[in-house]
Amino acid sequence: MTMTSAQIRQAFLDYFADNGHTIVPSSSLVPHNDPTLLFTNAGMVQFKDSFLGLEKRAYNRAATAQKCMRVAGKHNDLENVGPSPRHHTFFEMLGNFSLGDYFKDDAIRFAYECITRVYGISPDRLYYTVHTSDDEAYNLWTETMGIDPRRVYRMGDATNFWQMADVGPCGPTSELHYDWGEAACTCGDPNCSVLIDNGCERWLEIWNLVFMQFNQREDGSRIPLPKPGVDTGMGLERIISVVQDKQSNYETDLFMPIINHVQALLGHTDTQLEEHLIAYRVIADHGRAITFMIGDGVMPGNEGRASVLRLILRRAARYGRLAGFDGPFLAKVADKVIDEMGDHYIELKARRQFILNVITQEEERFLKTFINGLDLIADLVAKLKTAGKTQIPGAEVFKLYATYGFPKDLTRVIAAEEYGFSVDEAGYQTAFEEHAKISGGSKIGEIAVDTLQVYADLFDRLKSSGQLSDSGVAYNPYDDSPTPATVVAILRDGESVDSAEEGQKIEVVLNKTPFYVESGGQVSDTGQITAVAANGAAGWAVDVSEVLRPVNGIIAHAGIVTAGRFRVGDPALAMVDSDRRWNIKRNHTATHILHRELRRTLGQHVAQAGSLVAPDRLRFDFSHPNSVDPAELAQIETAVNRIILADKAVSAGQKNYDELKQAISSGEIMALFGEKYGDVVRVVQIGDGYSRELCGGTHVDRTSQIGGLYITSEGSAAAGVRRIEAVTGEAAQALIQRRLHTLDQTAAALKVKPEEVHDRTTALLNQLQSSEKQIKELQRRLARAEFTHMLSQVHTVKDINVVSLKVDVPDVAMLREMSDWFRDKLGSAVVVLGAVSDDKPVIIATVTDDLIKRGLHAGKLVKAVAAVVGGGGGGRPNMAQAGGRDVSRLDQALAQVDSLVAESVS
Repeated sequence: MTMTSAQIRQAFLDYFADNGHTIVPSSSLVPHNDPTLLFTNAGMVQFKDSFLGLEKRAYNRAATAQKCMRVAGKHNDLENVGPSPRHHTFFEMLGNFSLGDYFKDDAIRFAYECITRVYGISPDRLYYTVHTSDDEAYNLWTETMGIDPRRVYRMGDATNFWQMADVGPCGPTSELHYDWGEAACTCGDPNCSVLIDNGCERWLEIWNLVFMQFNQREDGSRIPLPKPGVDTGMGLERIISVVQDKQSNYETDLFMPIINHVQALLGHTDTQLEEHLIAYRVIADHGRAITFMIGDGVMPGNEGRASVLRLILRRAARYGRLAGFDGPFLAKVADKVIDEMGDHYIELKARRQFILNVITQEEERFLKTFINGLDLIADLVAKLKTAGKTQIPGAEVFKLYATYGFPKDLTRVIAAEEYGFSVDEAGYQTAFEEHAKISGGSKIGEIAVDTLQVYADLFDRLKSSGQLSDSGVAYNPYDDSPTPATVVAILRDGESVDSAEEGQKIEVVLNKTPFYVESGGQVSDTGQITAVAANGAAGWAVDVSEVLRPVNGIIAHAGIVTAGRFRVGDPALAMVDSDRRWNIKRNHTATHILHRELRRTLGQHVAQAGSLVAPDRLRFDFSHPNSVDPAELAQIETAVNRIILADKAVSAGQKNYDELKQAISSGEIMALFGEKYGDVVRVVQIGDGYSRELCGGTHVDRTSQIGGLYITSEGSAAAGVRRIEAVTGEAAQALIQRRLHTLDQTAAALKVKPEEVHDRTTALLNQLQSSEKQIKELQRRLARAEFTHMLSQVHTVKDINVVSLKVDVPDVAMLREMSDWFRDKLGSAVVVLGAVSDDKPVIIATVTDDLIKRGLHAGKLVKAVAAVVGGGGGGRPNMAQAGGRDVSRLDQALAQVDSLVAESVS
């Protein structure tokens, strides 16, 4: 019986578990440990710091099934998705990793055994490649494994040297290729082989073994890694196609359930499906991609990851339109993806409703863009046809994408199919690259490997000397009491020093610490590290302003020495600022209660999308498509305070993550977007199951210790994400006192009781509005009277009635109206009026239609006049407006009108 995709994935993990590997869950698609990447694009990304020697793990053999995306930078498969039977945006990478343990011999043996024994693939179907300089790998295949040398090819850097990005771990590779047979050959070369590397469909690369030996720096140089390792990657989609004997990945059971679902939604016959095969493939692939991206916390937007999500979603929506959908449908596709893949990736089920809501909202937004884009293309093509052109310039194609969100390939298809036009691909690429230079391209930052290496080396030294254990600094931020410790390192300006003295900015490493390191939205602690008092002698002290974890195992306390001098090895007392810590704890526990009440009031689709837990306030971002109604917000605030007053117990305990998967999937226990959890997690519980969240932060012991919560604002944080800011405890009390004091002062000024302030203020505002209307009408009457007198200042220039006056009016609207009075009264005239509004000159010009025919143009006229006052403007031939900066030159500017009219008239 043919293995299913789920069985193939699990068989890989089981094989490597049996061979001493720790099975590590997939990390998020958002690579938190590598700011040079938009998305996790390979299984080794989460192990990068281990290969660099910056991170120490409890194991040295690992295996994963990793979520990956390749849609940006050097790994960009987007254009091939649909036409190609094997290219994808989202895919799963099966991989086994040696973190300084085994090397080429075991890596090659494991790969061969897994392919031939676990998956039952015939050795007669397999071919192998090694780097041209890698004699060791070649000999291992041909001699140790007994592979016929005619099946092992030596190849160059282009195919057999791997690097994740422009900087980072790299090394020679060995690849395993599957032969689909002569009938599958698409190149027609009689000597067709893997060695030719001509893209022939006969050969399928199924596994890449990367022998990690070097770290590539920004200047292109390569230095040996502290310990060589192994990073292998086998695309799950590809190995499934081989095991299930399907030459197209889209025909495997990873994709067919989604494709069949789309077919049912469209009501297509099998023939219609084949006619729209590319669209079906795009929808299936992109449906998976957007589901997983949103599941890991990526939201649609215009920059970075957000723009990639938006592009993929809109590309799928466009192909849906081509296939026959006339409204939003992608949420139904995502729902099927979650059904198919949610058992292994439990975060999908936990965030199902949120994922579906975000997709629907974004797709509806695009459908409006789509119709608008069609009109823009039609107008553009009409202009180009008039000019005798049949190609849309690349700059215009990019403008459609960058400004209106219209994908390039969508423009290309519409241009070709509807108008017979082509697209200037090179010009588009040039415009894209210019934009990337300005916006920073796909990079989000750079990782300071050299700086981190200082801490990694320090950790190794402290372990070797016995000053730190293999797990590093003992970390217990849940104990508020002063902690006796020992100074094991001092760093100044990035270098280790033996001592520090008053006035110096330093980082102190202790063998244990109670200071919390910023994580999960909670800010780090501050406080003091001091000498242990002995016989009343004066000691030293360091004010700690920040706490850092630059590499696993090291916690550095950054601050300034405020007294004395101390050395490495001195005993110390670590003291967290207790009052500040308590305020942070109040805010953190309050976010858990707020999260719970948001879900109760707004719906189970609400999920945390970010937070800030500081001593003075809290900020909570959550998934929700619309603004929260003020009445609902008040209801939520009341419910939160009810739980605070209920004095519920708050507890925390360690649990095995695997045991909690079902509860997380069902939403019974809340987990953060894109967070990577270890085997053991900390669960914070409020009351008897009122709220349960995975959380490493600090919390109060009972909810009553929060004191109270007051919501200060609610607004948009991103598309589909709302943000609430609030205060608790002392900050809430202070805010309430300030506002009550303001209310009392206002009531006294209005000579009413505090509870009558609103009604009295409303009445006064109504009176004010009524008075303003009366004043407006009086001003208009005065202006009308002044207009009558100003008619005497009308003069002629070349038989043309001209008015150029500085007038005193309350606003620009009245200036426009006065201009209309002159035009209507004179019938044929040029009218240029100037006034001062908000301490700046404003000029309005009008020209009647008969004078436009004689060459006069209000826009040109006002532009020339405004130049005198240091401004500019323009408008239509019959009416235009301009502004300026220099009020003192307004009279001089208006004096130019007569000569300008004389010069312009024909």
